[in-house]
Amino acid sequence: MEKNRNYFVAIALSVLILVAWQFLYVNPKLEKDRAALEAQQAAQTQQTTTSGGTTTTTTATGTNGALPGGAATTATTETRETALARSSRIEIDTPSLSGSISLTGARFDDLKLKEFHETVDKTSPIITLLSPAETEHGYFAEVGYVGSDATGTVPGPQTVWTQDGAGKLTQTTPVKLTFTNDKNITFTRTISVDEHYMFTISDSIENRTDAAVALSPYGRATRFFKPTDPSVYVLHEGFIGVLGDLGLHEVKYTTTEDDTTVAPGKATGGWLGITDKYWATALVPPQATPYETRFSYFKDGRPRYQADYRQDDVSIAPGQTIEVKNLFFGGAKEVPIIDQYETAYAIPQFDLMIDWGWFWFFTKPMFQLMDFFYRYFGNFGIAILITTIVVKGLFFPLANKQYASMANMKKMQPKMEELKAKHGDDRMALQQAMMQLYKEEKINPLAGCWPILLQIPVFFALYKVIYVTIEMRHAPFFGWIRDLSAPDPTSLFNLFGLLPYDVPHFLMIGVWPIVMGITMFLQMRMNPTPPDPTQAMIFTWMPLVFTFMLATFPAGLVIYWAWNNTLSIIQQGIIMKRHGVKIELFDNLKGLFGNKPKPS
Repeated sequence: MEKNRNYFVAIALSVLILVAWQFLYVNPKLEKDRAALEAQQAAQTQQTTTSGGTTTTTTATGTNGALPGGAATTATTETRETALARSSRIEIDTPSLSGSISLTGARFDDLKLKEFHETVDKTSPIITLLSPAETEHGYFAEVGYVGSDATGTVPGPQTVWTQDGAGKLTQTTPVKLTFTNDKNITFTRTISVDEHYMFTISDSIENRTDAAVALSPYGRATRFFKPTDPSVYVLHEGFIGVLGDLGLHEVKYTTTEDDTTVAPGKATGGWLGITDKYWATALVPPQATPYETRFSYFKDGRPRYQADYRQDDVSIAPGQTIEVKNLFFGGAKEVPIIDQYETAYAIPQFDLMIDWGWFWFFTKPMFQLMDFFYRYFGNFGIAILITTIVVKGLFFPLANKQYASMANMKKMQPKMEELKAKHGDDRMALQQAMMQLYKEEKINPLAGCWPILLQIPVFFALYKVIYVTIEMRHAPFFGWIRDLSAPDPTSLFNLFGLLPYDVPHFLMIGVWPIVMGITMFLQMRMNPTPPDPTQAMIFTWMPLVFTFMLATFPAGLVIYWAWNNTLSIIQQGIIMKRHGVKIELFDNLKGLFGNKPKPS
């Protein structure tokens, strides 16, 4: 029994260490990084004010020889409205997106997500994903070409395209752009978009010269800022790509700041881009042509980050017309939509845009199960509760063995006490006698540990799902829980909002963390108090410590833990009663209040 408890304590302490890591290191680090980022942004704003607020952005004036991205930009910024007015534009209007495409460079630099708001309040502004390079939060994507003297000027950042006809870009009405250069090569670009977030850029290139020409298609996503909320250890934010046989690459902003450029090598097939917690941009080059990839940080002018690719040269004979097709994704990382794109466009491992983690084979099915229940009941909180029941059902045979083993161990406790009295301080003899007893009674002293070990991945998989999936963002439960991905907003220390003052962040101990702590306390009191004083102290204080620590976790995770504890209490009670073993809960509770339980 004591050895079994030691394993349980070891597992509990492991979880405690991980939770402590979140509470004592990750959360303070986030606050520190956020303060540093705000200071940096304030300094940039001050610099803009001192400079007079005028911006000139100079990227490569031509695209002959070098991929755009490394040319200087000034350190000043403009308002979004002023920057948008700098060029003629084509309006974007779909069920999911609004914004515009600049005819200068055919650049995607104005994109908003209609279905997502900045806060839980539905009247708050919708999410702005892309903005012109001249703004403080400049973020754009474009595709173009690198040419040579033989090709003349080819489409790039400064190319002014001409729209055929008029009208806006919708999911049913593509737009056509044309550009004829000084060598009489005509580029005809057709841009279409679906009802969600995928743009198709189809270029027809007609060589009207009397000689063959070669040019190299490129694509880039460039941003002038890092996320306001720094990423944590369970989530990657920054550069990302699945580069053919080179596989998945995740590159942090800090890595490119240190190394300037990360160049994985040449690949065929795949995609690349920049990912945030809930949003992303991704470029999908033609899948049959090899390309080189870079993830870069440019320090000249305004610092900026860029993910880009450059394909091998494409040769066009005199009088010949070729087609080049690129895809651009800019939007929310909704799981069903991302999966749909992976299948529909044959994009390799596009689902890895969502950071499922090392245990993706467990994390993603858990999300799919929760999403199934959500679509049936319309509430992700209820989906979490039902998913917990399903998981408990899957683990029932193991849990049954766990509690049965604990019950049998308790039955054997008198015999174990006899062995302890018989062998005294002879630990070797006592150990051998206990192992013989386990063998005779067909008891596995470790049987109670494996179910606990197996449930730890469930906890972290659920944590991952709640933290990284946009479906959980601003998902309400009932009552005061309006966002399952955020901590419980109430606090015991102002009587859950009844007293008219705010409390410090570390005292935000809400209703659900308290419920979780109570259920954890009751579950631990289902068994006899450990005889070892250290173990007894850990078991006594652990529910309180976890209550404070989990108060900073997403409410959905705390609700899961409280509900799982409740189900475990019921399950353990039924199994112990079935085995004729006394449930210690009530006697342990009486003992806490000074009423010594009667010996059984």
